[in-house]
Amino acid sequence: MLRSFYLGLVAVALVAAGSVLMALLVRSNELARFHQQQREGAQRSARQAEAVAEVSIGELATAAAFFKAKEDLSRHEFKVVGDSLLRRGALTATAYIEEVEQDERDEYERRNGFPIRERSLTGPRPAAGRPVYYPVTYAVAEQQGRAPVGYDVASDPGRGPYLGVARDRGRPAATRVMPLLVGGSGINVYRPVYRDGAPISTVPERRAALVGFAAGAFRVDDLAEAAISTLPDDADVQLRAGEDVVVGPDGSLEDAARAPITIADRTWVLVVRDPRRPAVALPLIMAVFGISLAVLLAALVLIWSRSERMRELQRMASQDPLTGLKNRRRFEEDLKRELARSRRDGTPGALMTLDLDNFKQVNDTLGHPVGDRVIEEIAGVLDGRTRESDLLARIGGDEFAIVLPNCDSEEAQRVGDIVATAVREHVPQPVGVPQITVSVGIAMFGRGIEADIDSLIAEADVAMYAAKASGRDRVRLAGWLGGPREED
Repeated sequence: MLRSFYLGLVAVALVAAGSVLMALLVRSNELARFHQQQREGAQRSARQAEAVAEVSIGELATAAAFFKAKEDLSRHEFKVVGDSLLRRGALTATAYIEEVEQDERDEYERRNGFPIRERSLTGPRPAAGRPVYYPVTYAVAEQQGRAPVGYDVASDPGRGPYLGVARDRGRPAATRVMPLLVGGSGINVYRPVYRDGAPISTVPERRAALVGFAAGAFRVDDLAEAAISTLPDDADVQLRAGEDVVVGPDGSLEDAARAPITIADRTWVLVVRDPRRPAVALPLIMAVFGISLAVLLAALVLIWSRSERMRELQRMASQDPLTGLKNRRRFEEDLKRELARSRRDGTPGALMTLDLDNFKQVNDTLGHPVGDRVIEEIAGVLDGRTRESDLLARIGGDEFAIVLPNCDSEEAQRVGDIVATAVREHVPQPVGVPQITVSVGIAMFGRGIEADIDSLIAEADVAMYAAKASGRDRVRLAGWLGGPREED
């Protein structure tokens, strides 16, 4: 019973643990799928922003090629090209930045009709070390207003260094996020323009061949808009330059996905957090259901265990622990019911009491463990010679009793002979055990015979002792009025 009880508890624990584990797996799968979708959304948005920027940078390269082919670019020609760049890409403004050395400054100002506005001569310089300027010669922006023409970009410490990077590397260079000359915040991209046909394979050659830059301006809000166009409306989005938030809410977005955005030679980070994080409802329901089921099973196991324990106690109270037969207490209860039934139905019955002969010799010479084995064997012999309706019990150390319902005296004596013969012919398994026989006393009841349980047992015992006194291995039938009488 204990084994079944512990197996039940193990099953309960497995159900509870299994339900919690299943809930955790479901939750983990939901979160993994959510994070995967969030990452894919961030990557898709980043590629969208990069694609938009790449189109404009590619158009800027086309414009640079046009400027390279023109020895002298007119304002009208630039405006045609610049307007085309604004219409076809994500640029907010575009400009042509011309390289002007010190001795060309006066001619530049006369030709363009405005002075070179500078703050300091800190920009890129040619190998000779003479002062050089990079003023915005032509500019066009989305919003009509005063264009920053004549502004010396080289003198701007936030922009000037990127001109040198673009010139020396021979490819576009992007600034950090800063206030744009045409308004708003964004980045500038500078594309170097070299003299047509000049060698540009080395840095000195590129410096010597530089004639200016094709420049473009991107507003960060426009880049962010291009990125979030593929995201849900309620998504939280940040555009970060290093640890600085350029666009979006301040602070750190917890449990967010990140994707790089590369424009020219600079990389930003797009941070996306989808607020539609999966709820814990389904895993919680699964866990609660599993735990509730485990609690129910635990209650059933405890109830079953209690019931089994009660049955075990009842069995122990009514069963002989050595032979498994009914004990004296249970036997007397069953005999009392059988007497009542016999009186009610008017049917006869018999009570046989049996005592093993020579059994004391077994215990005294071979020990009680051997005696117990002999008792068990004799109990098996008796059980094999009784009917299912008969009541067989061990009522003492080497004493047994059998109740034969619906049985007359002749049949009872015949059963007694059969039992005695079976015991006599049985060969005990333990080595050295003497031949075991049995003395049987029979008392009849029913059909007008008024006898209570005590007098009936006493009468059967008297007959059994008479059988033992007459030489053992005998069957004696008790008389109704006198003492025991022999009917062999």
